[in-house]
Amino acid sequence: MDAIDKKILRELSRQGRLTNAELAEAVGLSPSPCWTRVKRLEQAGIIKGYAALLDQAALGLPDTVFIEIMMERHDEDQLRRFEEAVRAIPEILECHLVTGEYDYVIKAAVGGTAGYERLLRDKLYRLPGVRHTRTSFALRCLKQELSPRPE
Repeated sequence: MDAIDKKILRELSRQGRLTNAELAEAVGLSPSPCWTRVKRLEQAGIIKGYAALLDQAALGLPDTVFIEIMMERHDEDQLRRFEEAVRAIPEILECHLVTGEYDYVIKAAVGGTAGYERLLRDKLYRLPGVRHTRTSFALRCLKQELSPRPE
């Protein structure tokens, strides 16, 4: 990956809906070589896809919570079932297996404390193997990036 590829990635990470002509102009290439480079970056898996960013508040889920989850056991079957179930819950934006006292950290979008309680009681507490949870509400997002930008 050279400096032009990194420039392409920076531009696309800022605005994924650029046309090829706009992107080519922004990075100082003609459209054909720019398109070839973007396709190569996609095929290599460096560009994983393109997505629309949705406004949580406009969808009725203005609050973000971080939920730490401790599992009862760590056998493969229970972890697999838990992970499959988490993928099916639409409020969950991210779920990470982590080191430390807790096993997973979940980032979820909820509609206030009532929405959080519904997520916790109706969904998370019913997941296989959940022993204990600890939650923090985000007060304000200071920085949000979907992926790292190459320097």
